[in-house]
Amino acid sequence: MLHRWLDAHADHTPDRVALQFEGARLTYADLATAAGRLAGGLAASGIGRGDRVAFLGLNHPAQLLLLAACARLGAILVVLNWRLAPAELRFALEDSGARLLLATEEQTALAAAALPEGCTLWPAEAPPEAAPPPAVGAEGDPLLILYTSGTTGRPKGAVLDQRGLLANALNGQHLHALTPDDLVLTALPMSHSGGLNIQTVPALLAGAGVLLHRRFDPDAFFDALAEARPTLSLLVPTVMRMLVEHPRWANADLSCLRGLGAGSSEVPVPLIEAFQARGVPVQQVYGATETGPIAICQLAAEAMAHPGSIGRPALLCEARVVDAAGHPLPPGQPGEIELRGPNVMRCYWNAPEATAAALRDGWFRTGDVGSRDAEGRYWFTDRLKHLIISGGENIYPAEVERVLREAPGVAEGAVCGRPDPRWGEVPVAVVVPREGFEAAAVLRFFEGRLARFKHPRAVIATTALPRTALGKIRLDALRAMAREGAARP
Repeated sequence: MLHRWLDAHADHTPDRVALQFEGARLTYADLATAAGRLAGGLAASGIGRGDRVAFLGLNHPAQLLLLAACARLGAILVVLNWRLAPAELRFALEDSGARLLLATEEQTALAAAALPEGCTLWPAEAPPEAAPPPAVGAEGDPLLILYTSGTTGRPKGAVLDQRGLLANALNGQHLHALTPDDLVLTALPMSHSGGLNIQTVPALLAGAGVLLHRRFDPDAFFDALAEARPTLSLLVPTVMRMLVEHPRWANADLSCLRGLGAGSSEVPVPLIEAFQARGVPVQQVYGATETGPIAICQLAAEAMAHPGSIGRPALLCEARVVDAAGHPLPPGQPGEIELRGPNVMRCYWNAPEATAAALRDGWFRTGDVGSRDAEGRYWFTDRLKHLIISGGENIYPAEVERVLREAPGVAEGAVCGRPDPRWGEVPVAVVVPREGFEAAAVLRFFEGRLARFKHPRAVIATTALPRTALGKIRLDALRAMAREGAARP
C-alpha cells in the first residue's frame, strides 16, 4: 500500500528529490532504500504486523521513513507530540503498548523521562538497520495512532489504517491539485495530523518534493520563499499572523506560492485577505485528527471567491449537518457537522465506548456546529465540545481541570478559553479558593504535569462558579468571568 507507492516512485523517477532537510537531499530512490533498511532493522528486533512503534521529535525525515517502514511491515506508528509532559507521553506509550520509541537527539532526555518499562529507546537519526524484509503490509492494516486530548481528561488514540491514509492523500492531492512538479514547504509540526497528512504525505505519494523545516521560524520561512521557491505550504492562524506582522512581510516575494492550506476550524477573514491580496489563495481545510484530517476543504478558485467558508466535502468524504437526533438538516439551518468516508478513523485505541460515542452509523460526530448553504458550501459556526484551540494546539478543559482539582488552595475550579491576540485563545482557570490559596502557586502546580501550552495563563478567584439549575457549568458566564478578570487591573 503506502510503501508500494513510494517504491513505485523510486522505480519510475529514482533521481527526483523527495525530501530536502537542512541542506541534505533524499531522492525517491534514497527514500525507498532507507525505509526498507529501517523496516529490516525493526523486523530484526521482533517488530511485525500489529506491533506499535512510537516516534518523538521535531520534524525530521526519520518520522517519514518510519511511517513507510511500518507500512511495509504492517506495524503501527504512534506519533507523539514533543510539547507534552513526560507523564502525558508515558500514558500514550503505555496505552498503545509501544515496544520501541525512536526519538530525535534534542528529545532524548524527554523520551528517557517518559519511557515506560518494556519499551526500548532508539536514536531516530541512526537506528539499527538490516536488509529489507518482505513487504506484507495490507490496506486494512492499522498504520497510525495519533493521540488527541479527550473530554474525559484522558487522551484517546485515533487509529487510521493504510486505506485511510491513502484516501486522505487522494483528498489532499485533489485539494491542492498536486503534481510531481510541486515543492511543499512543511514547517508545521508533523506530530499533528495536519502537519503530517494535509500536504506532506500527499506530496510524497504524488511524487512531489517536500522541503522540511525542523520547526516553524518566520525568518526561515521567508528565506525559503526567496531561495527554494516552494509552491505550497500549510499554516494555522497563529503562524499566519506572525508572518503578516513580521517586518519582512511587506517586501516578501510570495509569487512562488500557488496556494496555502489553512488547517483550522476558523481562520479570521482579515488574515485570509492579507494573503489573498498578494495573490495567494488561502484554502481552508476542515477536519479532525479522527478524519485524516482532510474532510471539508476549499479548492483554490473557491477560496479566492468565498473567504470564510470551510469549503465542500473532500473528494473521498461525505459531510452532512444534523440535529441532536442525527436527522439531516436543510441548507441554512445550523447543526452538528458529521463526516463519513474511508479517510475516517476505524476506532479509538482500546476505547470501545468512546468509539461508539464518536461514530454513529458510520458517521463521525465532530462536535462542531456549522451549516451548509444553498450552493453546497459549508460554514463553521461554533464548537459543541468545550474545546480551546491555542496556536493550533487543541486543549480540552477537562484535562486541565483534572490537574486543577489537585492544586493547593483550590476548592473547585473550571477552565475555559479567553481570546488572545497572538494565540487565538488561551486557557484560563476560574476557581473558588480555600485556605492557603495563591494564584502563582496554582500556576506553578502545572509544571511537569501538563504541556506548557495547556497551562492556564491566569487564575481568577470567585466566590462561586456559575452553574445552571441542574448544576452544570454555564460556559457563557464562565467565559465572561475570564474576560472580565483579564480586564481588571
